[in-house]
Amino acid sequence: MIADKKNTAHYLWGDNCDSWVLVNTEELSVKQESMPTGTKERLHFHEKAQQFFYILKGIATFYVDGKPQIVNASQGFIINAKTQHYIANETQNQLDFLVISQPTTNNDRIMIE
Repeated sequence: MIADKKNTAHYLWGDNCDSWVLVNTEELSVKQESMPTGTKERLHFHEKAQQFFYILKGIATFYVDGKPQIVNASQGFIINAKTQHYIANETQNQLDFLVISQPTTNNDRIMIE
């Protein structure tokens, strides 16, 4: 199956952010996500899943263990399991990215805030 935003599951998260589920197995999750300007997710971590974020458009600010990390379009960033983090769009432009989780983050999200 060819997966794209037109034929896969969609849901809203956070402050009106979009997620399209491109792959969803126990071993692997691939999502295309979009964050409007000024949005962020809540601080959390994953017990099992490591995540790789690849920025398609815009500039992401990741907060990892309390420290900011700027990631530009055409760059990727890995977050290891058990690492406290969140992503924010602190720019005036939309942020689009892929998030690849291995294994899936289903039932593997521990909220801090």
